[in-house]
This record gives sequence, C-alpha cells and structure tokens, in this order.
Amino acid sequence: MSAAAVEGVIAILRGVRPDEVLEVAHALVDGGIRVIEVPLNSPQPFDSIARLARAASSLGAVRVGAGTVLSAADVDRAADAGATLVLAPNVDAAVVRRAVQRQLFAMPGVATPSEGFAALAAGAHGLKLFPGEMLGPPVMKAWRAVFAPSTAFYAVGGVGEHNLAAYKQAGARGAGVGSALYAPGVAPAELTRRARLLVQAWGADAGA
Repeated sequence: MSAAAVEGVIAILRGVRPDEVLEVAHALVDGGIRVIEVPLNSPQPFDSIARLARAASSLGAVRVGAGTVLSAADVDRAADAGATLVLAPNVDAAVVRRAVQRQLFAMPGVATPSEGFAALAAGAHGLKLFPGEMLGPPVMKAWRAVFAPSTAFYAVGGVGEHNLAAYKQAGARGAGVGSALYAPGVAPAELTRRARLLVQAWGADAGA
C-alpha cells in the first residue's frame, strides 16, 4: 500500500491531539473517509500518526498521511510512525526523494507548472495544487493540457462540499479538506455528517 495512488477525499486534521485522534478517525470513517492526514504542526503529530497507523486495519484499512512535511528528517519520522503518504505545502526535492526512498506516496505542494514539473522530476507521485482556492478548477484543467495524462493532481486549500465536484471534473484524483471538515472541538456526530456530505459531493460527479 505504501506508494499506491491516493483517491477521493483526504481529511486534514490540523490541530488534532493524540488523545482524540482515534475518536475523530472513527467518526470520519463512519462518514466514508478513507484517507487521513495529520499535519506536523499539530500537537505531538507523530504520536497521532502512530496511533492511527496501529488502528488502520480496525478502521477499515484507512490510509494515514503526514502533512506539512518540510524536511527529510521529518519524512523519516513520519515513515517510522507508520505514515504511508507525505504531503507538503511546497516543493523540496530532498523531501520528495526521501519519501520515495521510504516508499511513501509523495505529494508536494505546487502553484506553477514549473514547480509541478520540478516536483515530478524529483520523483513526486502526485501534485498538490495549493492553495486550491487561489488556483481553482480552471487552472487544474489548463495544466491537464501540458502535463502527462497520468499525472495525479490534488486540490488542497479552500476545498469543500461546494467545489469538490468541480475539481474532480477538472481532473483531480482527490482533494484535501481541512477546516470545512475538521476543527478541534467538533463533535464526532458532526464530523460524520460533514464527512458523508463531502464523500457524496465527490461521488456526485457524473464523469467519475
């Protein structure tokens, strides 16, 4: 499963604590989410990643990722904790190469075609268009004309129920959803409700 393609809605749990991460994960899985990212600027993120990784099979083979990964050393820590994908807001060739070496799915953040091609040259498996709300589905659609058809694009930043289908129609393989889905203190039942709506919105595209 290490570098297998990531599909659909990615839950971004910025600010989640280790003592609540499993309850949050169960609520998200109940809503249909299968990919969960813990940003490294959250409290004790590697502890949360490790807890999720240990519970992955009981959660229904959920995919666990580390986000906001800014150094090769943090790639190693994420891999050792059990993450299978690494996401970043930027392109750092050393981070991408280390993720590939550790057999993790590497998804750096890009905002221009030049950054996108540089990331792919370093070995990236997918490109995270970030911030998605600034670039938008039209940019992703335009990039489709110049990147290889197999390039996996993801939208992150300002993504929610209102625009998921538009990104998918523009060619997104998946999308990361943060504040529109999770914020510290949101009740589990509400997380499940939000997750279900997002999964439905993603699947509603007739071109899927």
